[in-house]
Amino acid sequence: MSKESTILKLKLPTDPLWVKNVVESNIEEILTDHAFCEQKAASNAITLIVQNPNLSDLVQEMAMLVQEEMDHFKRVHDLIIARGYVLGRERKDHYVNELMQFMIKGGSRHAQLIDRLLFSAMIEARSCERFKVMSEHIKDEELSAFYHELMISEAGHYTMFIKLARKYAEDIDVDKRWNEYLGYEAKVIQNYGKSETIHG
Repeated sequence: MSKESTILKLKLPTDPLWVKNVVESNIEEILTDHAFCEQKAASNAITLIVQNPNLSDLVQEMAMLVQEEMDHFKRVHDLIIARGYVLGRERKDHYVNELMQFMIKGGSRHAQLIDRLLFSAMIEARSCERFKVMSEHIKDEELSAFYHELMISEAGHYTMFIKLARKYAEDIDVDKRWNEYLGYEAKVIQNYGKSETIHG
């Protein structure tokens, strides 16, 4: 297992053949999907602000995150334009939808907050791992450097969400719940790594 996967605690690493067999022959599709991943990450941060306006530290972190994610969106869109492509229609992210099914339904708002923070951390962790695999195995030097940079950024987002979950945990065992997320994600990700999407 790679060092990055160990740090992120992911149980199932992405097969580098995904880059060779899928990514490199579907760059336009990958970039479009990636752009919308950044937009959805910004939307998720906005939702956290709307639902928790009383948590000033969280609001500040999410406000900065929205700016960063939308900057990433524009940078991906710039790549799309520079390569003569046009941003395609939004794709459904089946991986994220499956993760969402694991989130706590009902219960206290506090429990829902912690779970959404861990859900967000999970997506950032897998995105970070995917970007690392892409940066190391894609032949396109521009995209290799770009995804290396974004890998570092995603790692920071993952860490931030985990820290916020611990900060606001109160009586919730964050480590226990995070391990449950890791176990669930390992089962979900087994069905992915075959399509021309960041999480596909």
